[in-house]
Amino acid sequence: MAPSGVMSTPPNAPKVLIVEDETDLLRTLEYNFRQAGFEVVATGHGRRAMEIAADQMPALVLLDLMLPDVPGTEVCRHIKADPKTRHMHVIILTAKGEEVDRVVGFELGADDYVTKPFSVRELVLRARAVLRRAVPAEQEAVLRIGELSIDSSAHRVQVAGREVIITALEFRLLWTLASRQGRVQTRETLLNDVWGLHLNVETRTVDTHVKRLREKLGTAGTLIQTVRGVGYRLTTEQGTD
Repeated sequence: MAPSGVMSTPPNAPKVLIVEDETDLLRTLEYNFRQAGFEVVATGHGRRAMEIAADQMPALVLLDLMLPDVPGTEVCRHIKADPKTRHMHVIILTAKGEEVDRVVGFELGADDYVTKPFSVRELVLRARAVLRRAVPAEQEAVLRIGELSIDSSAHRVQVAGREVIITALEFRLLWTLASRQGRVQTRETLLNDVWGLHLNVETRTVDTHVKRLREKLGTAGTLIQTVRGVGYRLTTEQGTD
């Protein structure tokens, strides 16, 4: 039993790393996420955040962009570039609310983007939603399409038996297209289902990620076809875009 006044962490609690240099907000987030059943580690510095991410492997990182030493964008880029940490979920916290800032965050591989001021209760709910945003258990554990193999439980992608390293966001994009094989997915549908974004303006976010995914998939990249003026679909036959 935990000592009086000390909150105990539930067994198998998801670990969240909170990176925020505003002390009052950091303490508020620490308290509320512990109350919500998370294991919490926290720091106000970007360099320390990168060390903690590599050492403690949190499931989720709440990342402020305006940090005193290293910009949050650089922290996110570092996490997503390291094979050891690239599958961590990242929610960006920032006072910047312009669409271009949101798109930059998603281009870096962030899973969600929350603009200050925000409701802490809503942030906790969004954090849980991001952690649940895996492939539904009732779907096939492995999808095989031509030389492409996608294993949802192991979070592995192979092309002709060769493992391809992709980010968690790219994996969700690929699985979404593969599990809806042959059906056209509009950019708006993909923004909603993969990124959780509801935008009424055109962005290049989907196109940029599809381009990167195709490059990583190599010969299997041609399975993802562009439907001009609409979106994308994944087919069973490799060809040209």
